[in-house]
Amino acid sequence: MGYEIPVWFEITALVALVLVLLADLLIILKRPHIPSMKEATLWVAFYVSLALVFAVILFGVTGSGDAAGEFVAGWLTEYSLSVDNLFVFVLLMSQFAVPRKYQQEVLMVGIIIALVLRGGFIMLGAVLIENLSWIFYVFGAFLIFTAWRQAFPGKEDHGAETETGLVRFLRRFINISDSYDGSKLRTTVGGKRIWTPMILVFIAIGFTDLVFAIDSIPAIFGITQSPFIVFTANLFALMGLRQLFFLLGGLLEKLKYLHYGIAFILAFIGVKLFFHALHENELPFINGGEHVEWAPDISTLASLAVIIAAMAVATIASLIAARADEKSTTDADAAAKVAQEKGTPPTVEQPND
Repeated sequence: MGYEIPVWFEITALVALVLVLLADLLIILKRPHIPSMKEATLWVAFYVSLALVFAVILFGVTGSGDAAGEFVAGWLTEYSLSVDNLFVFVLLMSQFAVPRKYQQEVLMVGIIIALVLRGGFIMLGAVLIENLSWIFYVFGAFLIFTAWRQAFPGKEDHGAETETGLVRFLRRFINISDSYDGSKLRTTVGGKRIWTPMILVFIAIGFTDLVFAIDSIPAIFGITQSPFIVFTANLFALMGLRQLFFLLGGLLEKLKYLHYGIAFILAFIGVKLFFHALHENELPFINGGEHVEWAPDISTLASLAVIIAAMAVATIASLIAARADEKSTTDADAAAKVAQEKGTPPTVEQPND
């Protein structure tokens, strides 16, 4: 790491960003509502612009393009992984039948829980990296395994089933009402104070993000070893997640190839971590405990280009496929309508035996 981030800047930046996050939460608590497409778009644009401005400020403070580049690459990686999180959040909102009016608040509380959990993971990861250079081999192998699981998910990888098991477990020990009472966690039923389903929603979202953090934290440590940049990249990715949830809406179902793009990014960073581990190698059974000089050094700029290209290709391919599916459905509906007007049944191709 060829740059140094002043402590005063780290403290100032974290305080300012936490204040922005708290202001966002207070706005939601004061006026819970379903955001319009325009409102969601403006908020996403605001947080994306804020992240880019932060990268410029980081460059000015450190005088290093590496620091700014690592932040942008880490932020984009976390943002792309966060988009994948939204698929599970949609399932959770549907499973718990959360009223749309309160979904913003649920997501915001989930984001705060996520930041606390990820902060712990980041500190643990920083300690491991500082004291155990071989941990990069473990991180690399884990990311490659995760990439394979992302590209070829099995039946056991459905988040909804996991959350259902968690909910069943909690209901054994907690008295929970059958319906929501606004956004309250506690309500009164028959003169007795009990929990509302909202507590289950918060726990489920926090648990889900904990699972995702196990994948995402090693990924960003493959881009930068600065705990400050790792945390701020996570913070910016999560800050815009709530608005992105409402902005994308039904578009999530159309991004059918997104998981391949994410899998490619995870595999790429996993390989990069292996190369970095070879450069820092101290294991006696690999090259006699010496550094491996032939291992390529993948630059931050190259990583950034790969991340952007992977997400762009996956998104464009998904939208093209979605448009083709819509056209096929439209043509089929048109053919059925014409056949109905003519009084003849539409032709149906018989499957070959």
